[in-house]
Amino acid sequence: MRALRLALVGDYRPEAVAHQAIPGAVRLAADSLNLPVTAEWLPTETLTSPATLQSFDAIWVVPGSPYKNDDGAFMAITYARENNVPFLGSCGGFQYALIEYARHVMGWHDAAHAETDSTGRMVIAPLSCSLVEQTGDIVIAGDSAMAKAYGRLSTHEGYHCNFGVNPDFVAELADYPLRISAWDSEGDVRGIELPEHRFFVATLFQSERASLRNEISPLVAALIKEAAQR
Repeated sequence: MRALRLALVGDYRPEAVAHQAIPGAVRLAADSLNLPVTAEWLPTETLTSPATLQSFDAIWVVPGSPYKNDDGAFMAITYARENNVPFLGSCGGFQYALIEYARHVMGWHDAAHAETDSTGRMVIAPLSCSLVEQTGDIVIAGDSAMAKAYGRLSTHEGYHCNFGVNPDFVAELADYPLRISAWDSEGDVRGIELPEHRFFVATLFQSERASLRNEISPLVAALIKEAAQR
């Protein structure tokens, strides 16, 4: 079997804990599935055409927002969503996945991120309490892809973020296929997915940090497993 190609879309920073964890997360997940996987970093500045992504079996938009080229990050998300390519977004990837969906599916062309925008409809807003290097309990929807990946309805995960879903935006999702599939203990949104997609999951938390404990990230394993079915 040829090695699966996983695109890591983001701007690598060696000091970022999540970026340190990602290679190990891919290796542990691939080894657990006995699948050959080649993970390749794609700096956002290099993403100027969807053609760059066509040879990849899965796409992971990794933490690290704002990206050097936000358009490149959004392009990767749109490509994965529209072409049924297995997709994972964590932290910044989660935030950008929601904005991409709001803009291109919901018709909110002015959907914005409070970290980088001063006008528009703020889909992503400042958190009331910073989650930089924090951990917390997560509740998972029972009939979700996330629950299938974890094999349980709760987990405890780490974060590195100051921004999350604007509560005013949550109610607007009710009329659209994108569903919320994970919450924190206070009921704030921590994960989303597209049920009709092969695998399209994004989380505000960074499940890849499990590799720093030499543990498998269920979401990374689920992404790779689905990519192998392509």
